[in-house]
Amino acid sequence: MEKVSATVNILERSYKLTIPASDEKCLRDAAALIDSQARIFKKQYGHRDNQDLLAMVALAQVTELFKTQNSLQYKDNELVKQLTEIDTLLDDNLHPTRNSL
Repeated sequence: MEKVSATVNILERSYKLTIPASDEKCLRDAAALIDSQARIFKKQYGHRDNQDLLAMVALAQVTELFKTQNSLQYKDNELVKQLTEIDTLLDDNLHPTRNSL
């Protein structure tokens, strides 16, 4: 796996990282999102310590992650339920004698 050196900037601070080449775009997009959200919080709440701003960004992002995970879990459960119902209907219609015994 090819590694590349990447530098990202968040709140005027540079972070040099060595990452898999395939992760570079994702890393840059994530850093841009963090920087943007931290700047929004800075404007909304007045100047705060950068550590506080980054903690607020982390909390907001993890909250969204949990919401997404919960939504996906619910959808997965619903999908399994619907597939089980379809399987039962197919089984009943393909093998009517087996189910009437």
